[in-house]
Amino acid sequence: MANVWIPATMQHLTGGEAVVQASGQTVRELLARLEQRYPGLQSAIVQDDGRLRPGVAVAVDGYVTSLGLYQRLTDGSDVQFVPAIGGG
Repeated sequence: MANVWIPATMQHLTGGEAVVQASGQTVRELLARLEQRYPGLQSAIVQDDGRLRPGVAVAVDGYVTSLGLYQRLTDGSDVQFVPAIGGG
């Protein structure tokens, strides 16, 4: 199982939980399983065409990955969905 850190702006989709657990060999599989428990979470992170929404990055074990949804996971991975921060 991976630990998934939910951004504050999406915690309303997880009943207020900041960290949830799910299994999956890739981030995509993990998100599909989370969608079954928390409807709407996947669409908050992934566009209709299957790509990450603009301004959302995936970090696994503390590193932002260029593989995004295809990043492989191991048991105990920490996964964070990082929304972009804007401002000037």
